[in-house]
Amino acid sequence: MDETIVISLGGSLIIPDQIDTDFLKEFKELILSQVEQGKKFAIVTGGGKLCRRYNDGLKHIIDSSNEELDWLGIATTRLNAEFVRIIFGDKAFDKIIMNPEVIPDMNKPIIIGGGWKLGNSSDMAAVFLAKNTGAKKIINLSNTDYVYDSDPKINPEAKKIEKISWQDYRKLIPRDWNPGLNSPFDPIASKMAEEEGIEVIIMNGKPIDNLRKCLDGEQFLGTIIS
Repeated sequence: MDETIVISLGGSLIIPDQIDTDFLKEFKELILSQVEQGKKFAIVTGGGKLCRRYNDGLKHIIDSSNEELDWLGIATTRLNAEFVRIIFGDKAFDKIIMNPEVIPDMNKPIIIGGGWKLGNSSDMAAVFLAKNTGAKKIINLSNTDYVYDSDPKINPEAKKIEKISWQDYRKLIPRDWNPGLNSPFDPIASKMAEEEGIEVIIMNGKPIDNLRKCLDGEQFLGTIIS
């Protein structure tokens, strides 16, 4: 199997408030131009604000369990995955990937999946896709430019980090996963990525040219975790 580039596409880019059609058009054009160069892609979609809105709404109505919130989150990521799959038309495999441990025959240059199972985010699905397609790199796209040494929304003095080891990165984030956790790359997925020797790049999906630079091996803005 040819090496596949894994992209974890944050829900914050797909639906920040409304569906971001301008971004998605640019993303589609870039990925298809890379496909023309012979590259293959496995794209995992997150739930983002849509997921959090459903979770918050549920909490206002009933006392829901973490398991129920988790399944709701998985459903939102799969809805986003179906949406993105349709955007890529006949270049994408005709079904979304529900289980990243079972990879279909890559007879299409693009496969797309969402969340997978309880206890982790779509980041974990990205790690399993990387493991099972032979990829050693995951590009994690969100609305965040870098990993910071503290939350820049709370601490205006937070410092950006351009390169960090898995060991040091995992000290910066919570140890446990919970639905709706806002972390550049979730704790469970981070542990497995470290064990599998997978590099993760945290970067903003905008402007789209920054992703192009990353894919073309040029200098880009973002954080490399390895």
